[in-house]
Amino acid sequence: MRRVAVIGGGITGVTTAYALAKRGVHVTLIERHRYAAMETSYANGGQLSASHAEVWNHKATILNALKWMARRDAPLLLHPWPSWHKLSWFAEFLAAMPAYERNTIATARMAIAAREHLFAWAQAENIAFDHRRAGILHVYRDKAGFERAAGVSRLLAQGGLQRRAVTPQEMRAIEPALQGDFYGGYYTDSDSTGDIHKFTSGLADACVRLGVACRYGAQVTALAREHGKVRVSMGEESILFDAVVICAGTASRAMAAMLGDHVNVYPVKGYSITVQLDDAASRAAAPSVSLLDDATKLVSSRLGDDRLRVAGTAEFNGVNHDIRADRIRPLLQWVEQCFPGINTRRVVPWAGLRPMLPDMLPKVGPGKAPGVYYNTGHGHLGWTLAAATAEMVAEAVDKAGG
Repeated sequence: MRRVAVIGGGITGVTTAYALAKRGVHVTLIERHRYAAMETSYANGGQLSASHAEVWNHKATILNALKWMARRDAPLLLHPWPSWHKLSWFAEFLAAMPAYERNTIATARMAIAAREHLFAWAQAENIAFDHRRAGILHVYRDKAGFERAAGVSRLLAQGGLQRRAVTPQEMRAIEPALQGDFYGGYYTDSDSTGDIHKFTSGLADACVRLGVACRYGAQVTALAREHGKVRVSMGEESILFDAVVICAGTASRAMAAMLGDHVNVYPVKGYSITVQLDDAASRAAAPSVSLLDDATKLVSSRLGDDRLRVAGTAEFNGVNHDIRADRIRPLLQWVEQCFPGINTRRVVPWAGLRPMLPDMLPKVGPGKAPGVYYNTGHGHLGWTLAAATAEMVAEAVDKAGG
């Protein structure tokens, strides 16, 4: 039986290990933390959002980044301090702008395919992850944003996703708790939400039941091709595998370089808060339907009865895990403005680094050398796309093994 190492125990690594194990492959999952899903897969926005498949390679993103550079609380914050990594990433980002429409359509198709696998796995393994199938409502505060969203909707439709325009009155019928003045919205009833950490942890337990060897607390220090195989070194210990799948998030770039590949992942920091809905009034005042506010670039998801997750912002500042008060404050203010009846006395802040590739599409499939594979660079859609890309890379690994 072929021995395959999967490096990274976040949502992409665990789904990849599971998809391989279901195919009868002998899998070793290597994760530097003591448990699965302890970094970017810990407290994200919660949305399984095919409706958020639009890639960022658009002139509007560039204009907003320039406009917001002086604002410390900006939805997209580009630190001007240069580095070769940042400059090379943005050069590739700009080069991918002509593929904006094609890549948005491809991402939507991938997101739709992922649903079938993820829901089936959760049912088969009896994983409770606060899954809520109430759709996602995109809200717009002005005509320009709403009209631009109409163009995005046409691209999503080409990818197989239907979302419908709704009036402010229809928006309040969909989510009565929402307060504020809005021009209109778009509602995708096929989208859903859930707790990524609960799902990933549950699927990691399922991997163990399928025979996956989970090496937690193991830091990969070197990777090398050797006699047609791949040697994985973890400090003084090293193991020879028939193949390796890199699912290491923001660490994937350095690991790929060890194996002769260019995988230009950049760490784009996002923030979230989890509002504890401790009293009946807060639970009644909190939204049941997941939201995306275009003006603030924030999303919200109801996780069970007693938690509201609000997440967003994009910060280009290298590998930096600091949780900044000035970046958390807009999330809290959004809750207080849009849902004033929620008690925000008990709030848990968090920050994670999204692994983004310049064209906003994940790297899925083989590297240059035989036995080297990648499933990384999902950016803000790791939770949405992971089940599909795991199936894709597992199929490639399995076929190569004959």
